[in-house]
Amino acid sequence: MTTPPARPKVYHITHMDNLPSIVADGELLSDAAVIAKGGPAQPIGMSGIKRRRVEELEVDCYPGTKVGDYVPFYFCPRSVMLYVIHCANHVELTYRGGQDPIVHLEADVQQVVSWANANQVRWAFSLSNAGARYTEFRSNLESLAELDWNAIAAQIAAERGNSESANACLFAELNIELPDHIGHRLLSPRPLMRSALWLVRLGELRSVARVIERLE
Repeated sequence: MTTPPARPKVYHITHMDNLPSIVADGELLSDAAVIAKGGPAQPIGMSGIKRRRVEELEVDCYPGTKVGDYVPFYFCPRSVMLYVIHCANHVELTYRGGQDPIVHLEADVQQVVSWANANQVRWAFSLSNAGARYTEFRSNLESLAELDWNAIAAQIAAERGNSESANACLFAELNIELPDHIGHRLLSPRPLMRSALWLVRLGELRSVARVIERLE
C-alpha cells in the first residue's frame, strides 16, 4: 500500500509490575507461555481478546499455531489498546490503573527479524487487527509494503482507524537484549522513581542501554 520506513519499529506494552519476571526469564514470553506459568503479575489486556488469541485465532503462516503463542508487538506506538487503558471504561478490561505504570518496549524490526531467523524463532505480522478472525499474516519483510504506513504513522487514532492501530508483529519469543528503547509516561515523581529502578536493571542486562523517553 505504501513504502515502509527504512528502519520500522515495533512496540510492546506491559505493566511495570511485570518487569521482574521479564528480567528473571531473560526474554519476553507469549501470552500462552505466561498463562502456563501462572499468569502475569499485573494483566493489562482484555480477557475476551486474550482468550480468543490463545484458543481460537490461528496464524496461517504457521499452521497449528495460535496468535496467543506469540509475543505481540504493534507497529503503532500509540495503539487503540493504549487508549482503552487510558479511558479505563471498557467492560472487558479489569485493569483500571491507567497509563502511568505502563512501560513501552521498542525494537527495530530488521534487527529482531534477523535474530529470529538466525535462531529459528517463528515470526509474522498481521495485515489488520491481529485479534480479528478475518486477518491475514505474512512472514517476510517484503510484505511490509502491504501495510498502510501513512495510517500507522498518524498521531490521532481517528485518523488511523482501529485496523491500522492493531497491526501486530508477532514473535514466538524475544530475547531481552533486543528491545533498544524503553518508554514511560512520566507524569509524577513516584512512578518515575519506581520505573527508573527497574529500567536501570533492564539496562544492565542488555548490551544496549537506552534512556527513558517521554510518551505523551
